[in-house]
Amino acid sequence: MRYVAAYLLATLGGNKSPSKDDLSKILSSVGVEVDGEKLEKVISELKDKSVEELITKGSEKLASVPSGGGAVAAAPAAAGGDAPAGDAGKDSKKEAKKEESEEEDDDMGFGLFD
Repeated sequence: MRYVAAYLLATLGGNKSPSKDDLSKILSSVGVEVDGEKLEKVISELKDKSVEELITKGSEKLASVPSGGGAVAAAPAAAGGDAPAGDAGKDSKKEAKKEESEEEDDDMGFGLFD
């Protein structure tokens, strides 16, 4: 992806046919180590193609990919028939309290949006 991104940056900057050196310069400016073989592959695949056309074709392919929302998480099973209803409530309170204390430990006392 980094090579494709560099290619897109070069074309957006006005270079209609970026060379290996152009892309290497872009990538090295942000500290990315360049793999010459991968860079050559990207250049050969994208050479003489319109970036706008490639983006349109890619968007069409992405539109056909199914995306999320299909599965629903199963609700936890109720306590067995042998346990009294009062005990089940106590257990769930203990579990909820335990989960809260674990969360507090994980975020070290502050949250992302506090």
